[in-house]
Amino acid sequence: MRKILNLLIIALISSTIEAQFIKEKAINAQIGYGLSFPYNSLDEIVDDGFFIQGDLVLKVASWIELKPYAGFIITNSNGKDINDNPTDERAELKAFLLGGKTRIRAPIPWVAPYLEIGIGTSIGKFETFTAFDNIDKSGIIYHIPFSFGLELGPSNDVDLGFAYYFQPSIKQAAGAFALGISIPLRK
Repeated sequence: MRKILNLLIIALISSTIEAQFIKEKAINAQIGYGLSFPYNSLDEIVDDGFFIQGDLVLKVASWIELKPYAGFIITNSNGKDINDNPTDERAELKAFLLGGKTRIRAPIPWVAPYLEIGIGTSIGKFETFTAFDNIDKSGIIYHIPFSFGLELGPSNDVDLGFAYYFQPSIKQAAGAFALGISIPLRK
């Protein structure tokens, strides 16, 4: 865990260093409908909530971006599965998200599909209660962010996509359907 935190700190510090390979910088602010679900479950459950995240976008080329990020997600169970049947199973979390990811995108105006992957840490409270798992944990865990979606507009400054954070140590995934706006930073 210490190695992951050291890598995250290095990534965040290095984002402030001026480098010649960074072509453009921007801030991407996202807000969305948060979701969480367990890896193993008898009932099909998805708990819902709220998601917000901010990314520092470092454009290396027209098709690749480096993105340190910080965000927050909260989900709660309503005591029902996706078929509206009562269930005791749940996958809830209240966590601060911090990490870095790489976005690969098609450099197309108006509609540019993208894919992101990286590594990060979740800091908060996590509960995964199913027939297979009984996890109630607070603290710091690692996650693997994975996102896909579309950048929209003539300069691709609107982002519509799905963001997922796979958290193997608590046997659940969190995610969001999110809308984002990119704001260019001037030198």
